[in-house]
Amino acid sequence: MALSPATMAQVASRGKWHPAPHLMLLNDLMLLVARFIANGKGGIKRLLVTTPPRHGKSLFLSQYCPAWFLGMFPDLRVILTSYEADFAATWGRKCRDLLTEYGPAAFGVKVSQTSSAANRWDFERADGGMVTAGAGGPITGKGAHLGIIDDPIKNSEQALSPLHRNKLEEWYKSTFYTRLEPSAAIIMIQTRWHDEDLAGMRIKAMEKGGEEWLVVNLPAIALEADVLGRKPGEALWPERYLVDDLERIRGEVGTQWFESLYQQRPLTEQGAMFRRENFKPLNRAKVPDGHECRFWDLAATEARHGADPDWTAGVHLRRFGDNYCIMDIARDRKTPHGVEGMIAAACEQDGFAYSIRMEEEGGSSGKSVTSYYRRGILALYDFRGIRSTGSKVVRAMNFSRAVEAGKVFYCPAEWNKDFFDEIERFPLGTHDDQVDAASGAFNELSKGASMILEGVYG
Repeated sequence: MALSPATMAQVASRGKWHPAPHLMLLNDLMLLVARFIANGKGGIKRLLVTTPPRHGKSLFLSQYCPAWFLGMFPDLRVILTSYEADFAATWGRKCRDLLTEYGPAAFGVKVSQTSSAANRWDFERADGGMVTAGAGGPITGKGAHLGIIDDPIKNSEQALSPLHRNKLEEWYKSTFYTRLEPSAAIIMIQTRWHDEDLAGMRIKAMEKGGEEWLVVNLPAIALEADVLGRKPGEALWPERYLVDDLERIRGEVGTQWFESLYQQRPLTEQGAMFRRENFKPLNRAKVPDGHECRFWDLAATEARHGADPDWTAGVHLRRFGDNYCIMDIARDRKTPHGVEGMIAAACEQDGFAYSIRMEEEGGSSGKSVTSYYRRGILALYDFRGIRSTGSKVVRAMNFSRAVEAGKVFYCPAEWNKDFFDEIERFPLGTHDDQVDAASGAFNELSKGASMILEGVYG
């Protein structure tokens, strides 16, 4: 068993672990990492591996590889981190259990009975062991000779949050990196989420003269100059995912997320989320009946002194089956009294057979505004305020996916040009009021079918 992590995986899984070509490449890379740690030269000191979800990266690099490494070098230590402390501890538990079962016979080591917690365990009569932690959290205890970071980002909301990405970057520099021994090696394994995720920042730092990393990108569908020698268009693991399966996934998650998560060509917020050609025109008289919602995004400021303030926008959306149609957009810059008149006019135009929703800003002022409308001109309507969560980009993601899938229509009218001009510039444009209102209406009508990506690991 001691020959390689792949040998350990096959024996410990009783033959269930499949030695796919990309996993055997990871096996060879792990041997080179171990060579560097053992000799202080040669081999690989910094390894960055990016792979699509559900392709076996974590099972191999976070379970079998560290267990094999500690069995081979029982006086050395490993720190393993992931997006949450509890998730990281599951790998610590699995490594501990592997060495509890196979350590004595295969490596001549035994896990200590007095220090055997899932997130922190040691060997008997040796200095080695393992500590796990959540990315962004504290790492306590001894230093490590091998540091592993496995999927530090949990979901799209974290990936699209500059605050979270900056926090993760500071954690890497001030906490994770400082826990490593001077000659330690680092393995970073992740699915790419964003151009400035932790992997992206390592690559950018390297390009500016920072530490050298061996970067191994394994796209789900091969591109030119594939590291495995695949022809362009071939699947990474056809025994598990055929190209047709991957293309169906592309259709479900949308091109932007597929390119990031599956092709390792990550999102950048400088790319457009919406293209006007993906919206389909539909004559208003031919729009099928369905559920309807008018969602209002109120301007925070009024126009004054030549400024370019926000607009108040109300998007009227109809859902029929799995499709949606933007029936009308009311948009203007008005005083609060003028906004009230605009909303009243839209109500008269739309009628009662639809819901009215309004973005409710945080704090007492937001509640006061929605309470005012609930007691006033909207008292007879199905109306309530909606407290926004997540960034504007995250809130628009489901709507963007539906647009790309060809499920969103619009009625030709005067408001079209202003709407498309704004939405194609989102999220970098000066204004986003119509996008916010359209996303709010879409999310209201599509409740129960959350499409924001969560937990796509393995």
